[in-house]
Amino acid sequence: MHQSLMMTRITTTCLAVLLMCTVLGGANAQSVGSTYTSTAPKDCRQLGKPSELDGSTTRMCPGKDGLMVLIAEDDLREIVSVGRNRKEAAEEPAAKTWFAPFNSSETTVEWRAAGQKPFAIIQRWHIADGSDPDKQGRPNTKAMLVVTRLPPGPVCHVAYVDAIANPNANELARKAADDFARGFTCGKDEVKVIGTRGRAVELATMR
Repeated sequence: MHQSLMMTRITTTCLAVLLMCTVLGGANAQSVGSTYTSTAPKDCRQLGKPSELDGSTTRMCPGKDGLMVLIAEDDLREIVSVGRNRKEAAEEPAAKTWFAPFNSSETTVEWRAAGQKPFAIIQRWHIADGSDPDKQGRPNTKAMLVVTRLPPGPVCHVAYVDAIANPNANELARKAADDFARGFTCGKDEVKVIGTRGRAVELATMR
């Protein structure tokens, strides 16, 4: 009788622990995912007039959870930042991060979120390679993915993934976002190069 009661208690405890692990595991598996927004000019609000010199523009684009994406072009280079409004976005470290070669970002923004709370964005960038001209003499571009952390805390680049050198670049970028973005300290931690370091990352990190 005593042994039977003990076995029942052990079985009940094991089942409770197993159930808890299953619930938590399921919650964690379902809690992080991706949604997408656009930074195409048609989906954004242009701020001011295009530059008379090179047609550069600045625009604000709707994001997730009340956040806005700031896209600013200047001298054939872009910055991308995020904030509740233009002022906030423009003051973030990401708004002061430029790549030396000519560059541009694609118009699809991937938002990584835990539940409904986004913690990082992933965006594909094209970096001009001056050593690789096309038939017209214009530089060909090399693609990479940029992982950027989101508030709370500063907005800054967390990781770079070369899209040509890594066939699984999207998966690597998502894993980098999930693993590093929330614990990344802007201004202190060094931006991580994930996977194989290719030409795009080499160009982007030139100083």
